[in-house]
Formats: sequence, structure tokens, C-alpha cells
Amino acid sequence: MSNSSPSTTEHRQTAEKSVGVAVLTVSDTRTIETDRGGALLCELVAQHGHRVLERDLTPDDPERMRTTIARFQANAEVEAILITGGTGIAPRDNTYETVAALLTKPLPGYGELFRMLSWHEVGPAAMLSRAIAGVVGRTVLFTMPGSTNAVRTACEKLILPELAHVVHEATK
Repeated sequence: MSNSSPSTTEHRQTAEKSVGVAVLTVSDTRTIETDRGGALLCELVAQHGHRVLERDLTPDDPERMRTTIARFQANAEVEAILITGGTGIAPRDNTYETVAALLTKPLPGYGELFRMLSWHEVGPAAMLSRAIAGVVGRTVLFTMPGSTNAVRTACEKLILPELAHVVHEATK
């Protein structure tokens, strides 16, 4: 039996190789100068051949997050938004609720896989992460915790190997 749909390998081959990315750190305590997670995120994005077009830091406030995400989306070159921070369960952690309300197409597998990978690093504490991803209009959006270990795990094992493919699928 012949499968007429393109394979994942074929999709990856037709996807653009370099994606325009905006990086957002959500934190009430960090500044751009002290934001190690956001800095690492920018470094990893560039190492994988993508372009960091914008970077910002906002307090963990839903309205300010929405405003920043909308500003990123208004830049036609931004194809993906990567957010670090605010994904836990503390009273001030609002990233999950804010992003979930914006998603037009959730990617639940990302959060599931992130927590599975985190289990190997932090054990049962992995269940405290509310990492989420999906599409907002035609822009791909991924969230991750603010620690450098979480950023590295999310980017190297999940996001960056598939980013061009995910953007291609979301925008074709």
C-alpha cells in the first residue's frame, strides 16, 4: 500500500532552514543583564542557524505578556516566539494561562515530551512544569521554564531540531 502523503523527512527537506525568532523572558526578578536563561536561549537559537530578531523581558503579568507577544507577531519576520519563565505553579506564574488563551492550535505533545525528558533530570518535580506550545495565528510559540537546564533540554532535544519543520507546517 502506497502512502501518498510526504514523509517527515521530506517535510524537513522542504522547510526553510533559518527561522526568524523572538525571545521573551517572563520574570519579576531578572533583568536583561541577569537573565541567563534568555541569554542561553538566544545563543542556542543562533547556534542552530536561526535568527534572533527580537528579545525582551517582561514581568509575570498577563497583559504585559499579551502586549509583547502581539508586538512580536506584528513583525512579519518573526515566525516563532520562544518564552522562558513563568511556567511553574507559584501564584505569580501566569505564562501558561496567558499563552493557552492565545493558542489557535495547541501542540500538547511538546509539554508531554518536555516533562518526560525533565523526569530524567529532576525526577518527580518535572510534574510542576506547565510548558506549553502551539500556534497563534501563523506564529509558532513555545514556552519553557526559566532555568538554564530547562532551556537547554527544551531547545536541544525538542524545539530546535524541529523548529523549521514546525514553522513550515504552521505557515504552508
